[in-house]
Amino acid sequence: MNRTLPFSTQRDALAQRWQTMPPRDRLALALLGGFLLLVLLYLGFWRPAERRLEQARTHFEQQRQLHAYLQARAPEARTRQAQPTRSTVDPARLQGVVTASAAEQGLSIERLDNEGEAGVQASLQPAPFPQLLRWFVHLQEQGVNIQEAGLDRSDQGQVTARLSLKAGS
Repeated sequence: MNRTLPFSTQRDALAQRWQTMPPRDRLALALLGGFLLLVLLYLGFWRPAERRLEQARTHFEQQRQLHAYLQARAPEARTRQAQPTRSTVDPARLQGVVTASAAEQGLSIERLDNEGEAGVQASLQPAPFPQLLRWFVHLQEQGVNIQEAGLDRSDQGQVTARLSLKAGS
């Protein structure tokens, strides 16, 4: 017949057993308990905080590099904006030009809608920001004007884009 002892009786039995142990064994168990407590605190609190700190540093460095890239390209963007568009796109071919150039740049168009005369509305799947910038330059070189652009940050340095594009004149 197996009987369980009430909690206080079990505690008393453990305390009595602790008292009957030699002092050296009690010291060893106390040190082991302290060591295990430190290990649990390290794994439960310190390591996750350390990982989050490293992730924050990595994200900060990526953002700093992106900022430097944009600052370095700002004069080029201003001069390109001031220059007249070299080529023009036939408004009837705008949709084909947009989809073909997106495919060339490795971008995936989620949705493409006609927008009145000589215009389209495009929504892209998440892509790296530098890749989008190259596509924008490529579009402008082909005579496509970006009328409006909505960019939203997505996962790990990627952005989703919603664009209003018109054939250049």
